[in-house]
Amino acid sequence: MVNHDGVEHAGYLSFITMLAVFPFLVFFVALLGVFGQTSAGGQFIHMIIDRAPKYMIDPVMPSINEILSGPPHGLLTLSLIPMFMREIIGLRGLRNTLNYGANRIRYLSPVPAGTRLRARVSIVQAEDVPPDALRVTYNVMIEIEGGTRPACVAEVIGQHYR
Repeated sequence: MVNHDGVEHAGYLSFITMLAVFPFLVFFVALLGVFGQTSAGGQFIHMIIDRAPKYMIDPVMPSINEILSGPPHGLLTLSLIPMFMREIIGLRGLRNTLNYGANRIRYLSPVPAGTRLRARVSIVQAEDVPPDALRVTYNVMIEIEGGTRPACVAEVIGQHYR
């Protein structure tokens, strides 16, 4: 009897390939969100697509086209929340802060590249977490300068270690 473990090796190889390509995909999606809505950004993205290996680009081209044709995505806006919180609340004297998660996230308006943003942060709940932490739920509203609706409203949870 011959023992074939080709499927296991193929699965492992696929997993390793995705781990190798994943940072590129995250970076590329961020570029699409930031630059994809401007003419110079579109040219830059197409330059990357033209120079990238075909075997890497072909599987993700449908997603790339979807991102380029749709409104800007909100993940980059959401990623600004920790920076806004440090500046607004002035968290000092902490050993570390952990992004514990989010209860709700709503993207209400697209944020075009170059838009000025501001945030309003309020504390919804705070609780002690033994042995030496404080878990705080924040309500964050990210507003677009001159806009009528917020770009993002999120209820996020941070765990601060003293």
